Amino acid sequence: MDSEQLSMVQALNAALRDSLKADDRVLVFGEDVGTLGGVFRVTDGLTQDFGEDRCFDTPLAEAGIVGHAVGLAMGGFRPVVEMQFDAFAYPAFEQITSHVAKLRNRTRGHVELPMVIRIPYAGGIGGVEHHCDSSEVYYTHTPGLTVVTPGSAQDAYDLLRDAIESPDPVVFLEPKCRYWAKEEVSFHRKGTAFGKASVRRRGTDVTLLAYGPMVATALSAADAAAAEGWDCEVVDLRTLAPVDDETITASVRRTGRAVVVHEAAGFCGYGAEIAARLSERCFHYLAAPVLRVTGFDIPYPAPKLEAHHLPTVDRVLDAIERLQWDDEVVMADA
Repeated sequence: MDSEQLSMVQALNAALRDSLKADDRVLVFGEDVGTLGGVFRVTDGLTQDFGEDRCFDTPLAEAGIVGHAVGLAMGGFRPVVEMQFDAFAYPAFEQITSHVAKLRNRTRGHVELPMVIRIPYAGGIGGVEHHCDSSEVYYTHTPGLTVVTPGSAQDAYDLLRDAIESPDPVVFLEPKCRYWAKEEVSFHRKGTAFGKASVRRRGTDVTLLAYGPMVATALSAADAAAAEGWDCEVVDLRTLAPVDDETITASVRRTGRAVVVHEAAGFCGYGAEIAARLSERCFHYLAAPVLRVTGFDIPYPAPKLEAHHLPTVDRVLDAIERLQWDDEVVMADA
């Protein structure tokens, strides 16, 4: 079958399954990924089909999981490990920053580290403390890591296949709230998607830049904005490190206005870097300052308050409306 209607979970499972078939060096392991098939069932059936030597459970020890993957990658394997939830990955952060990100540089390029760290991340599922966090900036700020996050089932398949085949370590952030969204997924790969943003919707008035869980919000906001007479272009960044400067700057130079949308806290968030890069590269093209719509500068709230924290279509529309005012008002308000 050339294509199939799949959820993001199913697309990720297909990518793992196809990678295990294609390369005997690929291993999948983590907490409950074996018999259970993972908390979100991303690894469902892999142990049964490929055996416990290829997909297996580990102790509840994130630092040990990542450290074990480092040794296996140095030994010629291609480990794919799962951090069960975003905030569960923090005990492994020292391994990631001190060893995973630096080994190629430390060995002057002689030692590759082909490994993938899968992290279900961000909110939108009503998770309790330590089960919802937007941790992307920790990883994008760490040189030596490739950081990607799919916003669709198709990208989930393509980017995970790319990540597993990469000679360097990849942090693969999976937006939990998009796990069950379905779309047609093609299994015919058209080259790597690493380092390339995707224009999800063409427009002329303002560029909405989003990634992971906020791509769907940006597209919904663009639909709603059309009813108000605003023609929005939506760019899905996909790869957070390295970022596709060429695509995002070309879009903003066409539209002259930009809004960056992400659900992590705004202060020192990923949107601040994008806004800075656009200001440096597109200053003479901008009709208004680059605006950001983000989560608030607080820890992720309790499930009942989550809807008030996450960026909404209305908040994105408010930002778009601010960009339509005359320059002096926008500058003063910004």
